[in-house]
Amino acid sequence: VLFRSIELLVGYGLTETSPVLPCRRAWANRRGSAGRPLQDTALKIVDPESRRTLAVGQRGLVLARGPQVMGGYYGKPEATARAIDGEGWFDTGDLGLLLADGSLVLTGRAKDTIVLSSGENIEPGPLEEALAASPLVEQVMLVGQDRKQLGALLVPRAEALQAWCLEMGLEAPGEKAIQPALLRALTRECNRLLAARTGARPDERVGGVALVEPFTIENGLLTQTLKQRRDRISDRDRAAIAAIYGDG
Repeated sequence: VLFRSIELLVGYGLTETSPVLPCRRAWANRRGSAGRPLQDTALKIVDPESRRTLAVGQRGLVLARGPQVMGGYYGKPEATARAIDGEGWFDTGDLGLLLADGSLVLTGRAKDTIVLSSGENIEPGPLEEALAASPLVEQVMLVGQDRKQLGALLVPRAEALQAWCLEMGLEAPGEKAIQPALLRALTRECNRLLAARTGARPDERVGGVALVEPFTIENGLLTQTLKQRRDRISDRDRAAIAAIYGDG
């Protein structure tokens, strides 16, 4: 049997950018980055509010300009004006930073930012990735806008959760109501995973979790590209969110 290694080079872009903006190269395959811009492509990071250009290493909104960027949305001049400024810079809607070698590091989506009642801004994407890496978690969405702490809506992997409950001496979810002891144990496990992240901050922890039904394309909670419709999930699971925070 012959085995051949295949080198995978990460790239990044959107439908509006045809789609690649930066890409890693074989000679510059920097882990954790989306790579350096393609030829004739420019990226810059700006403050989301003031649109002031930020320095290398500072996190902000990612703008792009290049021949692959669309000319506009067909028949939608207002949407085009919101997406592309007078100098041709396209607003990707993503947050990130540039490294000294020009590589782009993505940190989340601007519209997904959760602002806690303390004023702390939390980018849920990297935290959700850390939690989804757990064998117990099939899907996860963080909540907490204007709250003191984050909360987590978890779609569990049923068999793995059953085995974990047996190991931990907990009552697994079934026909009966989910036991508070299980939710407390899952909260501790989530916080263990979050605290293990490089550069983890004290406010990047959850105050509680809730187990919910899956997010799918069929039930309207995922887009065709498998992105979460966060507003719809929050609406469907508003009772679960209220339970996390003890509302009512």
